[in-house]
Amino acid sequence: MSTIQAGSVENKPYIDPTPLPDHIPKVAELGVTSAPLKSAAFFIGAYCKEYNEDFMLCKAEDRNPEHCLKEGRRVTRCATDLTHTTQEYYHCRKPERSLNACMFEKLGLTKTIPGTPTGQVPIHDVKNPYYKSIQK
Repeated sequence: MSTIQAGSVENKPYIDPTPLPDHIPKVAELGVTSAPLKSAAFFIGAYCKEYNEDFMLCKAEDRNPEHCLKEGRRVTRCATDLTHTTQEYYHCRKPERSLNACMFEKLGLTKTIPGTPTGQVPIHDVKNPYYKSIQK
């Protein structure tokens, strides 16, 4: 039985009241949950390899969390850069169509995106996408 009652949990973001020291570079957080981070972990690891290695070496030097804030911010900036550039899904649409066709032919499964408006072609099935020249 749940102990949380409707309306008993505030629905606003947590803001840390303790600001970082001025010598720590400011960077916006990614703003995603652990699920997309875990699914993208290998890609983030490859894309941000040097920053991740610096961060891990720093942590090995000193376990004090403040010691590696600069390196941690660099990792966050790198991951932000990657997530912003990978939002351009058109780069992967052609391989995605092959996967979707295989899933339908072999398993009878179709890709259905929840919330797709009725009567509208889902983005992954658009025949003449804006970035068609890239998909060749």
